[in-house]
Amino acid sequence: MRTTETARDPYPSAEWLEATIEDLKELIRERADGFILNIIRELRPADLAILIRHLSKDERLYFFSLLEKQRAADVFTELDAPLQEELARSVGDQRLTEVIDEMDSDDATDVVAGLPEEVAEKVLENIEMEDSAEVRELLEHREDSAGGIMAKEFVAVNQNLTVDQAIQKIRHMAEEIEDIYNVFAVDDEGRLVGAVPLQELILARPGMKVQHIMDDNVVYVTTDVDQEEVARLFKKYDLVSIPVVDENRRLVGRITVDDIMDVIEEEANEDAQKVAGIIDLDLTETSPLKVSRSRLPWLVISFVGEIVNGLLMSRFEASLSKVLYIAFLVPLVMAIGGNVGNQSAIVIIRGLATGEVDIIEMGKRLRNELWVSLLLGVILAIGIYLVSGVWFGDFRLGFVIGVALLLVVINAAFIGTLLPFLLKRFNIDPAVATSPFISMSNDILGLLIYFGVVTIFLNWMA
Repeated sequence: MRTTETARDPYPSAEWLEATIEDLKELIRERADGFILNIIRELRPADLAILIRHLSKDERLYFFSLLEKQRAADVFTELDAPLQEELARSVGDQRLTEVIDEMDSDDATDVVAGLPEEVAEKVLENIEMEDSAEVRELLEHREDSAGGIMAKEFVAVNQNLTVDQAIQKIRHMAEEIEDIYNVFAVDDEGRLVGAVPLQELILARPGMKVQHIMDDNVVYVTTDVDQEEVARLFKKYDLVSIPVVDENRRLVGRITVDDIMDVIEEEANEDAQKVAGIIDLDLTETSPLKVSRSRLPWLVISFVGEIVNGLLMSRFEASLSKVLYIAFLVPLVMAIGGNVGNQSAIVIIRGLATGEVDIIEMGKRLRNELWVSLLLGVILAIGIYLVSGVWFGDFRLGFVIGVALLLVVINAAFIGTLLPFLLKRFNIDPAVATSPFISMSNDILGLLIYFGVVTIFLNWMA
C-alpha cells in the first residue's frame, strides 16, 4: 500500500496521484472503507475529482457513495459534464437530491441544467422549496449571461443599519454563505445603492451607519450581460465579486471571482475549439461518434477547398509540364501562406475577444499587418530565391518563385486580418468561421497567385 503522508502536500504530485489511484482501486475491490475514508479526508475536492476520473464506472460509483453529502456536493461540482451525467444517472434520485441540496444555487443550477429533463424535474421536486425556487429562477436566464452564472447567496443590508447591526446580520447568514468579500447595501425597496468591503465594515465604528462608509459608485451588472463582458469588468476593475441586479436595479445575486475563473477557462477552451473547427464538444468526451460529428463540418469545407485546388492545378498543366520544378515548391508556398494568415487572424481574434482590439481599428490593424507581411515576405522571398537558385541551378526561377511567395504572404496577411473584422461586423463569431475560410481562401487564391505569376514569367524563364 503506497498511500502516504504526501497527501498532505499542498499540491499532490502526478506520481503521488498515480500511486494513489492504484491503491484506491485495490481498496475498492477489497471494500476497505476505513482506508478509503482516510484518503478522502486527506484530499481536497478538486483532487478527489481527479481520482474519480481515473476509476471505472463501478469503482467511481462505490467511491462516491462513501462521501458525506457536503463533501459529495463539493466533489460533484469539480467533475466534468460527462462524468456528472453518468453519476447522476447511477446514484439514484434520493442521493442525487441530497447532494444537489448541499450546493450553492449557481452550482446546483449548472448541474440541473446538464441533467436529462425527467431527472432534473425529479430533483427540483425533491430538494428544499426555497432552493428549488432559486434554481428554477436561475434556469430562466441564458446560460452564458450574468444571470446564468450568478449565485443567489449574498449578503445585503439596509443602508440605514448601523455597522454593529450589519455585522450581526452577517453572523446569522455566515453558515449559508461562503466567501463573503463585500457587503451590498440596499434601500428599503431592495435596490442596490452601494457596497462595503468586509474588512472595512469590521474596522468601522459600531455606531456608524452603513450609508456613511459604503461606496455608492459600485460596479454592477444586469442579469442579461454576457459572461465575457462580466469577465472583462473583473479584469478592468480588479474585482473579487460583483453584484447582479434586475431591470429595476433590485439586487438579485452576485458573481464571485471563482465563477469568473471558470468562465475564462470555458471561453478559452471554446475559442480554441472553434479555431480548430470543433464546435460544442466537451474536452472529456470520449464517444467517437460525438467527437467525429463535431469535427466533420469544417473538414468537409476543407475537403471542398482541396478539390478546387486540384481543378486549379489541372488548369495550369501547361506551366507544370514546361517547368516541373515549380510543382516541388507548391506545398512550401501554401504552408507559409497558411501560417501567415492564421498568425494574423489569431492576433485579431484574441484582441476582439479580450476587448484590446476594436472594430474601429480595422484600418490601422490592416496597415500594420500589411507592413509586417511585406517585411516577412521579402525575407522569405530572398530565402526561396537563394534555395531555388542553388537547388535547381536556375536563379531566374528562384526570382519568380520569390515574387510569387511575397504576393502569397501579403494576400494571406490581408485576408487573415480583414476576415475577423468583417465577420464581427456581421455578428458572426470570428473564432468559428475564420480558420476554415482562411485555409480555403489561402489555398485557392494562393494557388492562383503562385501559378499566375509563374505563367506570366514563363516565356522569360524558357
